[in-house]
Amino acid sequence: MKQIRVAVIGAGPAGIYAADILTEQHDGASVDVFDRLPTPYGLVRYGVAPDHPRIKEIVKALHRVLDRDRIRFLGNVEYGVDLKLADLQAHYDAVIFSTGAMADRDLDIPGIDLPGSHGAADFVSWYAGHPDVPDSWPLEAREIAVIGAGNVALDVARMLAKPSDEQLGTEIADNVHRGLALNQATDIHIFARRGPAQIKFTPMELRELSHSPEVDVVVHPEGFEIDEASQHAISSNKGTRLMVDTLLKHLEAEPTGAARRIHIHLCQAPVAVLGNGQVQGLRTEKTALQGDGTVRGTGEYVDTPVQAVYRAVGYRSSQLVDLPFDHTAGVVPHDAGRVLDLDGEAMPSTYVTGWVKRGPVGLIGHTKSDAAETVASLLADLDLDLDQAPGTEPADPDRILIHLAERGVEVTTWEGWGRLDAHEVALGTAAGRQRIKVVPREEMLRISRG
Repeated sequence: MKQIRVAVIGAGPAGIYAADILTEQHDGASVDVFDRLPTPYGLVRYGVAPDHPRIKEIVKALHRVLDRDRIRFLGNVEYGVDLKLADLQAHYDAVIFSTGAMADRDLDIPGIDLPGSHGAADFVSWYAGHPDVPDSWPLEAREIAVIGAGNVALDVARMLAKPSDEQLGTEIADNVHRGLALNQATDIHIFARRGPAQIKFTPMELRELSHSPEVDVVVHPEGFEIDEASQHAISSNKGTRLMVDTLLKHLEAEPTGAARRIHIHLCQAPVAVLGNGQVQGLRTEKTALQGDGTVRGTGEYVDTPVQAVYRAVGYRSSQLVDLPFDHTAGVVPHDAGRVLDLDGEAMPSTYVTGWVKRGPVGLIGHTKSDAAETVASLLADLDLDLDQAPGTEPADPDRILIHLAERGVEVTTWEGWGRLDAHEVALGTAAGRQRIKVVPREEMLRISRG
């Protein structure tokens, strides 16, 4: 079978699944998976709360893919800084971009830029031990608002409410544990615009809120509306039914007197962050269900005193050098994964997959179908190219390493990740923990070098 070389930019689940499917479907394909971080796994390592044990199973599956002979991990390489599109096209038959979505979506309300107002993605990166965020995080607020009705909002609220020592059984980084130990929060308020049958929590994430004996979950009855459309959603969807049942249990439960509380407010839409030089409150407008899953404003407002606000209203992708970008949708324009230029024509041998392709929606497993579609397009296009240029030999795999070395880039490898992985596990074992993440980039590079 014809030998082809493909570059994948982004070593999160989307990129790894693309490499997996490509090497499974084409015996002659070899893939280099690049990432700007020294480590693989993307949001699985740096976008998930440390107390999610099931993530370890996902890591095991991704590890098996990257461990294959025809797949090579090359970390600490930033596209647009260390490599241009022309560089990749000179060394590979095709390029797949799977750079995901790491930035917070904007929320255009007055006061959102006040000191004490944060994007959830920044906080998630901090507590996940990301090397490119500050070492510490301000945690002086006692009352906090979290805007959003998805799993990220639940993660943020849980991390703000859960005692830091309960995280010691996880892979939490030492600087994060020290920071959370200083956390002053007592009341975390989650605000959702719609009712209990419309929010986007998953049942498992919602149940995790009540796992700490030091935290009470309080569902406020105001806004707990179930109309005909809500009832239909509950009857027809098991996940929705489980979620509403869990909310009802919290609604009916008596408080235990725990030192910290997570409040869930339904049918309240944020309209302004209040404060003079610092966050002092959040103003929300009560909403009413319209019967079709949407809501309307009622003109009745509620002011909740808080000293910090976290917006968890979604992620957005960032524009990539030399690629077109749809700023409204926050994605790279494409046709079945083929990147489209400004004239709507497919760019040669250039593809996208994952959140940068379809937007930041869905769970990790949903990226597999994205990858399958993109790989199908790539292989179909390469078949045409191979008919036109039979017998062409693939580029020398070491050429890209020489190119990066000439630019002074210190590339981390799969073997280097193995050393860092073992080092983190050993740190954890010595402290009676599962793992202790290494956070500083330079330290990660040093350990990877061996």
